[in-house]
This record gives sequence, structure tokens and C-alpha cells, in this order.
Amino acid sequence: MLQTLPPVAGSMPLAPLQAFADFPIHALMPFTQRPQLVFTEGRGSWLQDSQGRRYLDLVQGWAVNTLGHAPPEIAAALADQAGRLLHVGPGLHNAPAIALAERLTALSGLGRCFLAGSGAEANEGAIKLARKFGRKKRGGAHEIITFRNAFHGRTLATMSASGKPGFDTMFAPQVPGFPKATLNDIGSVTALIGPGTVAVMLEPIQGEAGVVEATPDFLRALRRLCNELGLLLIVDEVQTGIGRTGTLFAHQRAGITPDVMTLGKGLGGGVPIAALLAKDEVCCFEPGDQGGTYTGNPLVCAAALAVLQVVTATGFIDAMNERATQFRDGLDALALREGGPPCSGQGLLLALELPQPGRAQRLADALRERPGQGLLLNAVRPERLRLMPALNATTAELALALAWLDEALHATA
Repeated sequence: MLQTLPPVAGSMPLAPLQAFADFPIHALMPFTQRPQLVFTEGRGSWLQDSQGRRYLDLVQGWAVNTLGHAPPEIAAALADQAGRLLHVGPGLHNAPAIALAERLTALSGLGRCFLAGSGAEANEGAIKLARKFGRKKRGGAHEIITFRNAFHGRTLATMSASGKPGFDTMFAPQVPGFPKATLNDIGSVTALIGPGTVAVMLEPIQGEAGVVEATPDFLRALRRLCNELGLLLIVDEVQTGIGRTGTLFAHQRAGITPDVMTLGKGLGGGVPIAALLAKDEVCCFEPGDQGGTYTGNPLVCAAALAVLQVVTATGFIDAMNERATQFRDGLDALALREGGPPCSGQGLLLALELPQPGRAQRLADALRERPGQGLLLNAVRPERLRLMPALNATTAELALALAWLDEALHATA
């Protein structure tokens, strides 16, 4: 009989596990390379596959699981809301959506909130809002300056806004209107501004590019430039928001407030929800401009409220930052020994650069398959490992991850 992870308090017993061969994965439309594993359970920082093997998870759904796998706070919120109201549609108000919008606007200092189902949908909404603003307030201006190597989603418009190599030809022709600047080069932004410019859009940390940071000075320079020229500053916090980088929102490190902000991933802690927030004076959507069947779905809003209650509790982010500093120090020691630079990123969104191209994927594969228990990491670039633990990962779990990474580095030297 397979050993299972401890159950969440108050939860129903889990169904018996199946062998991998019992899962008809051929029915799934292939869209990415995935290992031949089927995961069936998760608790906190740990995942378990259909064979009962455990993995320490430092990917956490690509920075989605803010509180780890199956957190009791989210489970309780979902169970309570499921017994009250699942869905009413975008044409009617519901209490959790109102409460979540009020909470997010209060925390962000932005006046209005649109609730969406994914980060790409929130970013698509930000693009539409900026273009509508340009039409109404800036004589039809519609261009949004974005950045090389940026990632804003996989809709046609957000792929066009992204600067990820290859995105410009994958589903050509692109949506026009997204000239590309260079991160941390304010001159490259200024050179692209013209009468058709309405906004500048960026990630405070480019996650998919390998955890590349916009410096606080650059963010402040962008804010000044946008203020001077009447442009909107759009900050994509889909990956960096909700405490991930050591402040509730990553742009707060620079002491700025954007005109528009998007959230996703960690907002729901594992359920699909995102948000588009904007200053009151920017909000120019009219009836019919924006919508969505699951906008403000009460079930996922209840989960997001539970996440915010935990993350904004007194001491939570401070304690997370203490563990993150210890974890970063350990990673930096490994990087120094391996001849690489200190790790990049903030909080618990970090990347370890290794001198040999291709080594990151070899390490990730080896750690996933290590004897006994595995370790899950993301080889975000051929020479970079991305680490995105749960924000409540324990000191012992992070130390264990460092020990296993150290072991693997020695083995693949």
C-alpha cells in the first residue's frame, strides 16, 4: 500500500492512488515537454506522484501556490463558499468579489479593480484600457512601449507585447503597437516615444527571462518620464505580486505607484484568478468594453481573500524575508563555489546562474530523479535555475533543498 501525505485537517479521505499506466495522458493535447509523472497529492512544500514518491517542490505551480499545496486556509474558504454560492455571472454583483476588490484597492492605492481569470487576461485588459485611454484622452494614441525578453502572456495581444524571442513569428502577424525598449536603459525608452505613445508596460522582475530585475532607479526614472509626458505606467505584477519578492508588490521597493497594475498567479494561491487595478482617472471602460463569463467568480474570490488574509497578517512577510535571506545566502555560497555570480531576484523569486550552458536542465532533471525523494526546480534558461518556493516554506525545507542542490552540483561538476 502506498504511503500518502498527511491529510489536511477536516478534509475527506483521498481516493486510492492509480499507477501511472492507468492515466490516459494521450487524451491531453500536447503543448509542452513534461516528465512522465502524474501528481496526485500535495501538502505544503511537498508533492506526491501516483507511485507514492515525494518531491520537495520549489516550483509551486510557477510561483502560483503562495501558501504551498492544499493549504487549509484556502481549502476552508473554498468549502464554505461552495456551500453558499458558486457563480452568478458578470451581470450581477456578489459579496466576495466586492470584498476582494475593496481589499486590493486599499492595499494598492489604486482606485478600481477588474477581476479576471488569468494573468494574460488581466494584461490583455490593461492593454485595452490603455488604448481606450489613448483614444479618449491622448488623441488616439495607442502604442505601448514594452521590453525585450518580457513575458506578458499567451494571448495574441500579450504575446505581441512580450519580448520573448520567437513570439514575434510563432503566430504571425503580430498585433501591432508594441515597440521594444531595453530594460534598465531609460534612453531606449525615450527614443521610442512619439505622438502615438500612450503607455509603458513592464515587469518589475522579468521572470521568464531568467529573473532579471528592473532596478529601483530605472523604475523611478520611468515614473518621472511618464509623469512628465502624461503617459500611463503599467506594471505587470502577475508573477512578482502578493509578497513573492519580499514586499506585497514588487514596485514598492522603488517607492513608486503605477497607473495600472496587473496581478495573477499568487493571488489565488492555486485557484485561477487575476486582477487589473487602475487609478480612478484612468478607468475609462464603458459598458460592453470589458467582461468575461467568470469575472469576479465568488468561489475564486473567496480563495483570494483567504490568501490575502494570511499574507498581510502582521509578521508574515517579515518572517518570509528572514527565511529568504538565509536561503539566498546559501545559494550565493554555492554560486561562489561554482564560479557564477550571486543569485538574482528578490524574496522567494530567485535564480541561480551556472557557468556551463545546459547545466541547469541537467541539474533539474537529476534532482527530480534523485534516489529517495526528489526536488523540483525550473531550468528557466540553459544556464539558470529558477526557484519559487511557497512563501511559508520552512527553514528546514529550504535547508534541505540547499543540501540536495549542493549534492547535485558535486555530482554534475
